[in-house]
Amino acid sequence: MGTVKAVVGILAIIFVIVACFQIAPPLLTNYSFQDDLRTVALVDSGNMQKTDDDVRKDVLQKAREHDLPLDAKQVIVQRISTPGLAAFYVAADYSVTVNLPGYSFDMHFNPDSGNR
Repeated sequence: MGTVKAVVGILAIIFVIVACFQIAPPLLTNYSFQDDLRTVALVDSGNMQKTDDDVRKDVLQKAREHDLPLDAKQVIVQRISTPGLAAFYVAADYSVTVNLPGYSFDMHFNPDSGNR
């Protein structure tokens, strides 16, 4: 009986390690992509000639760099205009499928630039 418990325990530990190696990359990619969204919003707000479509293209370029499944419909760009201040709010909405042994699920992410 003790051997069975040991084998089950080792298998559980192996499953947790494999799950961590499958779940961690999408989380880290989302964190990096959110940082890129903040950078895009900050840099593009300094250029008054940038249109919403230009900002959307910049966001899609960053998404391609991170191999994210993102298209133009999933990117939200809002211009924040007050006297003397121009800024962009940028957000994206996407899901990534994580495949574990015997189970797969979608992780939903909604990163934004954070300066609304």
